[in-house]
Amino acid sequence: MKVLVAAPLHEKAIEVLKKAGFEVVYEEYPDEERLIELVKDVDAIIVRSKPKVTRRVIESAPKLKVIARAGVGLDNIDLEAAKERGIKVVNSPGASSRSVAELAFGLLFAVARKIAFADRKMREGVWAKKQCMGIELEGKTIGIVGFGRIGYQVAKIANAFGMRVLLYDPYPNEERAKEVGGQFADLETLLRESDVVTLHVPLVDATYHMINEERLKLMKPTAILINAARGAVVDTNALVKALEEGWIAGAGLDVYEEEPLPKDHPLTKFDNVVLTPHIGASTVEAQMRAGVQVAEQIVEILKG
Repeated sequence: MKVLVAAPLHEKAIEVLKKAGFEVVYEEYPDEERLIELVKDVDAIIVRSKPKVTRRVIESAPKLKVIARAGVGLDNIDLEAAKERGIKVVNSPGASSRSVAELAFGLLFAVARKIAFADRKMREGVWAKKQCMGIELEGKTIGIVGFGRIGYQVAKIANAFGMRVLLYDPYPNEERAKEVGGQFADLETLLRESDVVTLHVPLVDATYHMINEERLKLMKPTAILINAARGAVVDTNALVKALEEGWIAGAGLDVYEEEPLPKDHPLTKFDNVVLTPHIGASTVEAQMRAGVQVAEQIVEILKG
């Protein structure tokens, strides 16, 4: 059997596939036309957030039995076309949870202690000590929007820092909340009471522009917004307005409505905003777990 790896994959995942006796073909991020050529005789394909596995690609792969996404989202896979063909679609949703949670806190530290701003000033030869007054996290309230795998990890870290943990989720799990010292609240209460609001929800109809102008106005003027979920969970225009008019104190963002973020985007002009290029899952450990998990699933499915 033949597996096409169409995105970078950890060597341990490749080992899993080869040990199972599969032929492994690797080509990094082929475009649609090239992918159509490559899938003609493959039994499984592994992708990341790209390339896109479109209906055309799926219809060009008569032997295809598994599409695996080494990561969380399935946005780049035509799920309906796969379902029509009886092709299994698998991913590794838990592989990057800790990595994303740690990045969320990295962004929080960078904003709260003005680390990125201070670094820029130092490189400019400016000793901006007076401009770098920050805040401590201990005793502050963190509002975690979305209490799934990543939200749980964020809550664990927040609890260790002595923060009060508020949680919002449409499907509250009280037992899990107790494990991390958290308590559930409605979204409006969470936004009003939190010193930090961090987003960890999938992008679905209910969460599109969940953080809009009305909800940003509920937040404290001293609050920090962190988004390491999906860009469109936040209304970008409303966030820019909130930062310009001082409705909130700052933001740390890893995801955007438009990716890559354009060079002269309004968000790049704020000193109280820290930006990273969608690197939540970009750790050695997360990549290894994601690759190995999908490889093992492919072996299980193809071996029956």
